[in-house]
Amino acid sequence: MASGPAVIGFDGTAAAERAVREAGELLAPRQVLVVVVVEEGETFGSAVAPMFAAGLPVTEVEIRNALLAEEEVVQQAKRLTQRGVVLALEAGLKAVGLTVADDVPIATTLLRVAEEQDAPVVVVGAHRRGALSELLVGSTTKDLLKRATIPVLVVREPDDDERADG
Repeated sequence: MASGPAVIGFDGTAAAERAVREAGELLAPRQVLVVVVVEEGETFGSAVAPMFAAGLPVTEVEIRNALLAEEEVVQQAKRLTQRGVVLALEAGLKAVGLTVADDVPIATTLLRVAEEQDAPVVVVGAHRRGALSELLVGSTTKDLLKRATIPVLVVREPDDDERADG
C-alpha cells in the first residue's frame, strides 16, 4: 500500500469543504496534502485574447496588467490552500498545503501529485450541477475516476436540507 500522504483536491466550494471533513472522519490522524490547482495562463489569456481576436495591438501596459491579474490569482489560490489546510487540521488530519500552477487539466495535476507523493487515495468534492447531478459528475471528477490507478474518494456537495441542519 502507498505510504505517502492522502491528496485532497480543494477548490473552496461547499463540496470541497465537506470532502475535507469526510476525509478527516475516515483518515485521521493520517498525513494529507491539500492541493489547490491554478490553471496557469488562464487569467492572462482571457485578458488579452479579445484584443488578439479583434486584431487590436496589445500594449505593454495591457500585458503588465494581465500579468498582475495572473499573479493575484496565484495569491488567491495560496490563501485558498491555507484555508483548506486549516479545515484539514480542524478535522484531525496532519495537513500541509500545495498550490500548483499548471497548464494541464486539474485531474492530470492531481494524479501527478498523487503519484509523486505515493498517495494511497485522492479525495475530491463533487458539485451539484442541476437535475442531472444525480447521474453525472463534473469533468474533473469523471477524469479522476477514469484515469486513477489508486482509489478516489468522491464526496458529494451537501443538499439544501443538510446545509440547513448545519
